[in-house]
Amino acid sequence: MSNELEVSLYVLVLAVPLGLELVRRVSPLLHTPLMSLTNAISAISVVGAILISGAGDSPTLSRVLGCIAVTSSTINIVAGFLITDRMLKMFKKKENK
Repeated sequence: MSNELEVSLYVLVLAVPLGLELVRRVSPLLHTPLMSLTNAISAISVVGAILISGAGDSPTLSRVLGCIAVTSSTINIVAGFLITDRMLKMFKKKENK
């Protein structure tokens, strides 16, 4: 196993439980700002995945994983904005008719 792959797996193994624990402890009041933050992080992921999948000298596996990352991050961004918009509509005052 190469050193780069070993370090990447180590970061993944540490990041998953940490991320799950952080999100689990967020109070419901902060869910909307957290959703906006994760949309920004997903946007950065889309840019990185486009760069990886568009590189001409990258291996086929990297291109396939880059395309999967672009698709899943884009779905996450769109769904996050829809959910955030729906949550913000709950706080708007209703007009009297």
